[in-house]
Amino acid sequence: MRRTVLVTGAGGAGRTTVAAATALAAARAGHRTLLLSADPLAAAATADADGPRLVTAAPGPCSRAALLTLQQRGRAALDLLGAQPLEEDELTELPGAASFAVLHALHTAHAEPDGAWDVLVADLPPVPDAVHLLALPGQLARCLRRLLPPERQAARALRPLLAQLAGVPMPAEWLYDAAGRGQAVLAGIVRVLRAPGTSAHLVVTPEPGAPDAVRETRAGLALHGVPLDGVTVNRLLPAESPDPYLRGLGTAQREVVQTLRGGADTVPVRELPWRPEAPRTADGLRALDVPAPTTPGPAPGPYVEDHRAVDGLLVWRLPLPGATKARTELLRRGDEIIVTTGPYRRALPLEGALTRCTVAGARLADGELTVRFRPDPALWPRGR
Repeated sequence: MRRTVLVTGAGGAGRTTVAAATALAAARAGHRTLLLSADPLAAAATADADGPRLVTAAPGPCSRAALLTLQQRGRAALDLLGAQPLEEDELTELPGAASFAVLHALHTAHAEPDGAWDVLVADLPPVPDAVHLLALPGQLARCLRRLLPPERQAARALRPLLAQLAGVPMPAEWLYDAAGRGQAVLAGIVRVLRAPGTSAHLVVTPEPGAPDAVRETRAGLALHGVPLDGVTVNRLLPAESPDPYLRGLGTAQREVVQTLRGGADTVPVRELPWRPEAPRTADGLRALDVPAPTTPGPAPGPYVEDHRAVDGLLVWRLPLPGATKARTELLRRGDEIIVTTGPYRRALPLEGALTRCTVAGARLADGELTVRFRPDPALWPRGR
């Protein structure tokens, strides 16, 4: 099983350092390792003779070229609307293009033949941007399905006739072809993110708000099908210090760590000491003693239990460790359940029998969202 570790955390907490140290540890353990990062500091891991290979993920000129191509091919519709075309020198890279380049590089690495890589470590942006980035492929794929559903592509032969009748240009062949290619790439990225060997690792500093941030991030990751395999608390001061202020600050930091370690449903927590600056050499990364990644737990995802024989209900369950009732909302819209936890939202499709049911109730308890569905007599087949 190919192992993929997605490293994120608070801004300035040392995400790139932990990602590079993790990749170096995996490579030195004998695993063929690839490190994906847009940060030049990640290059320190490759200085070791047994270190990982580094892929610097950058957006390049492709996103600008894609916009120009889209504008050129859609010129007829744009002229009809009276739109003013953009010149090439007006365009800049899209916001978030560098971050999405990391996901694209991850998908490309997974597409290589089995055995090319054992471990892939991706240096993601800070949370919450990282969680939104992980949600983006699924959201884009959903939008494409809604805007250009596959069943409409079957009517390609009718488009010239429809264009003549309507007096406006219909979507061209290239648009459907481009949408199909885009859907294939997005589906591939989603498969990578929800593969059994994929997990996230969170890097935080020992500040009072860290426990709440970890819980909220863990719930957001679970909402999008990514388990959290552990937390690294970086920049811990020594427990003992001759300076009363530093000693008090160190004690407060240890209390934060204890809070992170407490509770019935926690993830492994490891500690890294405070350093004047981030390690910039392979020796400095090795000195952190960060272990190679282990096998993650199962990926969270919705599943259905059939309780019709007991109380006439179907029960839809979604693991959401870290979610709180005050920050969780639920909405059914058509054949989708839209779940919001903190700043994160996802539309999950209802399949099969659930589409013919009405919602009978919902609750969030013990890190799991439960929705009870009652078969609708008007839609449910007789005798079922």
